Amino acid sequence: MSRPTYPEVAATRGVLPPGYQHLDRSRVIGRGCQSFERAADALMRWEVQRGAGLAVCATSARVAEGETVTVRLGLGWLAISASCVVVYTVQEPRRRGFAYGTLAGHPECGEELFLVEHCEDDIVRLTIRAFFRPALWWSRAVSPATRIIQRVVTARYLRALDG
Repeated sequence: MSRPTYPEVAATRGVLPPGYQHLDRSRVIGRGCQSFERAADALMRWEVQRGAGLAVCATSARVAEGETVTVRLGLGWLAISASCVVVYTVQEPRRRGFAYGTLAGHPECGEELFLVEHCEDDIVRLTIRAFFRPALWWSRAVSPATRIIQRVVTARYLRALDG
């Protein structure tokens, strides 16, 4: 497995580490077992990223621990490419998802969790949790703009699996 660019690997499982910006957003995307299975399957095929408008180039069609993925946002010379490695997956009866961590050359340093849950009240929820900070000179220089991009992309992620 490629090595992430931060020491707190898998920290999105619990308390997010200090020294980073934190993000924790969720949205109801459906109701019932069928909705959960559909959303979980789409999530594990990179459909959250595609649905958010990102181009996806992954080492596998399905998410698996150790797989790498490069996502691209934008067009032409204005596009930003970012490579990550899947650091863990969640495969539980009522919870499915994965977290990926940044690789060298990514504009940010950190980790992002994508989780679909079938809650006790029968709702299906998509949660995005992350910790991140600028990693490259240019991402530090335009940090306010990268925070805006992060918010926009996260909002798109949360709408990507709407049933």
